Amino acid sequence: MIAHFQPWLLATRPKTLPAAIAPVLVASAMAWAHGGYQPLLALVCLLFALLIQIGTNFANDYLDGIKGADTPQRLGPQRAVATGLISAAKMRRASIGVLVLAFCLGLSLIPAGGWGLLVVGVLSVLCAWAYTGGPYPLAYNGLGDLFVVLFFGLVAVGCTFYVQVGTVYMEVCLLGLALGLLINNLLVVNNYRDVDEDRRHAKCTLVVSLGRPWALAQYAISSLIALGVTFYLWWIAYGDWVLLACGPLFYSLLQVNRLRCAVTADEFNGCLKSAALVVVGYALILSLAIVGSNL
Repeated sequence: MIAHFQPWLLATRPKTLPAAIAPVLVASAMAWAHGGYQPLLALVCLLFALLIQIGTNFANDYLDGIKGADTPQRLGPQRAVATGLISAAKMRRASIGVLVLAFCLGLSLIPAGGWGLLVVGVLSVLCAWAYTGGPYPLAYNGLGDLFVVLFFGLVAVGCTFYVQVGTVYMEVCLLGLALGLLINNLLVVNNYRDVDEDRRHAKCTLVVSLGRPWALAQYAISSLIALGVTFYLWWIAYGDWVLLACGPLFYSLLQVNRLRCAVTADEFNGCLKSAALVVVGYALILSLAIVGSNL
């Protein structure tokens, strides 16, 4: 039984799930600071975000598998469809099912956030599929980074805050941008690692178009922007404790050289793990600091 479910567990790509958890955590801490934290709504936002992330991962596994973009020789973690662990038909049904479930769950947020959330829900589901599929797949046309920053940063943080508080502030948007950029660094690592394979399969990521030096600069600039946003939160009186969140960001800057020197699969996987740890550490420390400053 465990062996049967293991390929599905791997297909969820557990290392990417912080991308779904972190925005909800940070936005809920901000809602607490503004006196509007509502745990049930935060939980629904978390489940919606997780389902969108998993549905996107399933769809990516299926679509890259049938296009031949993933091969057993890839440096990164093996994909379920490409290696035959899960059939393409099963993965297609699973990805559609998870995204439909996410959409249905998201409908429960409309009474709190209004009908505008219906548009957000529809776009989230459509873009989760369009990331790798459709007539103009985002990941194949250099728009994957924009998708991640927009939906896993600005939209995830902004909407989670909005349904709890009923409005959105500038610092919430800036924090969504910062977190989206840090989450996108996971994609930067993936695309940096897979640049040669992506080029062979006409997958035109930003790294393929602009080169690996661009990716390294993008990784560093994203970390520096997040650092600037953190200092801004401190400056507008969110408390001195928020400066502790700079620790993971300094660690993130150190990872640029590590990524530059990576060659083997284990080294690239280590870079991916570090990028995920930065997201987790930043979100957790910053959230605790914001809540602690408002107790």
